[in-house]
Amino acid sequence: MAKSKNNAKKLSYISVPSQIINSISSSSLQSLLDSPKKSSRSTSRLFFFFTNSIFRRPRLWFFTLFFFGFLGMLKFGLTLNIPFSPHPCVTTLPQNMISAPLSKSDLGVVRDKNIKYKDLLAQALLSHVELRAQGLDKVEGDGDDEKSEFWKQPDGLGYKPCLSFSRDYRRASDGVLKDRRKYLMVVVSGGLNQQRNQIVDAVVIARILGAALVVPILQVNVIWGDESEFGDIFDLEHFKRVLANDVRVVSALPSTHLMTKPVEGSPPLHVTPSWIRSRYLRRFNREGVLLLRGLDSRLSKDLPSDLQKLRCKVAFNALRFAQPVQELGDRIAERMKSKGPYLALHLRMEKDVWVRTGCLPGLSDEFDEIVNNERIQRPELLTARSNMTYHERKMAGLCPLNAVEVTRLLKGLGAPNNARIYWAGGQPLGGKEALLPLIQEFPHFYSKEDLALPGELRPFANKASIMAAIDYIVSEKSDVFMPSHGGNMGHAIQGHRAFAGHKKYITPNKRHMLPYFHNSSLSEEEFNRIMKELHQDSLGQPELRTIKAGRDVTKYPIPECMCNDSHSIS
Repeated sequence: MAKSKNNAKKLSYISVPSQIINSISSSSLQSLLDSPKKSSRSTSRLFFFFTNSIFRRPRLWFFTLFFFGFLGMLKFGLTLNIPFSPHPCVTTLPQNMISAPLSKSDLGVVRDKNIKYKDLLAQALLSHVELRAQGLDKVEGDGDDEKSEFWKQPDGLGYKPCLSFSRDYRRASDGVLKDRRKYLMVVVSGGLNQQRNQIVDAVVIARILGAALVVPILQVNVIWGDESEFGDIFDLEHFKRVLANDVRVVSALPSTHLMTKPVEGSPPLHVTPSWIRSRYLRRFNREGVLLLRGLDSRLSKDLPSDLQKLRCKVAFNALRFAQPVQELGDRIAERMKSKGPYLALHLRMEKDVWVRTGCLPGLSDEFDEIVNNERIQRPELLTARSNMTYHERKMAGLCPLNAVEVTRLLKGLGAPNNARIYWAGGQPLGGKEALLPLIQEFPHFYSKEDLALPGELRPFANKASIMAAIDYIVSEKSDVFMPSHGGNMGHAIQGHRAFAGHKKYITPNKRHMLPYFHNSSLSEEEFNRIMKELHQDSLGQPELRTIKAGRDVTKYPIPECMCNDSHSIS
C-alpha cells in the first residue's frame, strides 16, 4: 500500500508550445486534463507482448530499429509541413482588432472577461520584441517585400540641384562680406524644424541687409526644457564654410559692438525684402546691431530667384547636423537599411497635437475626455478653426491620422505586412496601446529607442531637438516616407527628399479618402483600388513651386533650386 501511494504522488509533465495552448479552448483543455487513465492491465499486456515477441527474436528486434530509423530519416529528409511557427514566441491577435477604431469596449474585455487589453498588447508586442532580438533578421517573404510595387520610386524627370547664382548676386557678395559695421542677432524658438526654418530666413535677412550674422541663439523650449545650443545640434564650422561666399557668420559680437544697444524688432507675417530694408536699414546703419525675434513665417515665400537659391543652400547644404548626432542617426538608419527597404512614419499622436488641432484620438471615451478637458482649461492652445466641430475638422482633412487609419492607408497603398517601419515622433497619447493596430499588422515596427545600442542615446537624454534630429536623419534616408499629419518636419523632409532626387514621399489625401474609411459596403479590393487612385499624384513627384503662390521653396525646390534639360512639368 505504501508503494502505491508513493506512485500516486508522482507527477508527469509535458512541454507544449504556447500557441497550442492559446488555440485550445478552456473546455477542450479541461477535457484533456480530465481524460480517464488507461488500465494498468492493458499496459502490462502490451509490455508482455514486446518482451516475448520482440526481445526474444533478434532479427525482429533489428528490423524494428531499422524501420523506425528509416522513418526518422524520411521525416528529416523531406520538406514536411510542421504545425508550429518558426517563431514559437510570436502570438497572433485576432484580425478584427484593426477593423475599426478602438472603442471603450475594446479597452476592456476583448475575447474573454479574464483577458484585458494590456494582456493583448503584451502579446502583440511579443513578436516585436522577438524580431528586435533577432537583429532585424529577415523572415519568410522578405524577398517579395523588396520586389513590392510599394517601394517603387517616382519619376524625378531628371531634376537635379541647380544653385547657380546670378552675376549681380556674386558681384554684391564682395561688399556684403567686407562689411564690419552691421551685425544681425536672431533668437529662434520652437522645435527643431521651426528652428531650422527661422535660421534659413535669418541668413536671407542678413543678406538682404548686407550684415554679418551672429550664430543664432536657440531659445530654451518651454515645453521640453531643451537647453541645446546651435553647435550642439548643427555643425557650426560647416555652416560657416558653406555660406562663406554669401553671408559672413561670426560666433559672437566683436568687442567694438559689445556695449551697443541693439535695435530690436519682430517683423509681421510674410514681409518682403523692400519692407525689411525700409523698416530697419537706416537705424541698423547707425546703431550697428539688430536683434530680431519670432521669425517663424515672417519672411515672404515669394522672393527673388537668388534669395530663393540661398534659402535652399542653407536648408539642404549648410544646416548639417553636428557630427555626434549625424553619426548616430546614420548608424540607426543603416540598421534599418541593412535588411532591405524601409518606410519612415512621422506619427503626430501626442497629447498636445490632439489639443492644438481640436481633434480627438479615437482611442476611447476616456482619452477623448482628457483631450477635451485640456482644451477647456487652456483654450489658447487651440490653433485650428474654433468655429468647426471635431467631425467637420476630421472630414476636412485637418486632423492627424490615428494608428487605425494609418494602417488601413498603408495596406490600401500596397505596403507588405513584413515591411520594416521606422516610427518617428513623440510619445503618443495612450502609450503603446495607441500603436497596437500598426504593431499588429506590421510587426517589424521600430523606433530609435528600439534600434539604439545600450547607452547610445544617453548623451542626448532630455535633448528633444537632438532626438528629433535623429528621427530626421533616419526618415530622410528611408526608401519611403509618410507623415500622419502636416507640420514643419513633414514639410522639411518633403523638400529634402525632393532635392535628393524626388525620393518617394506619400502625402495622405485625408479630405478625399476619409469618407471611404466609413463605407462598410466596399470590398477590400475596391478600397485598395480607390486608395491607390487617390494617391497616384501624391507620391513625391516633381511639382512646381510657382503653380501656387506662397509655397515654400524649401518644400518645393523646383524651379529655383532644381533644373533639368530634357523634361518640363505642365
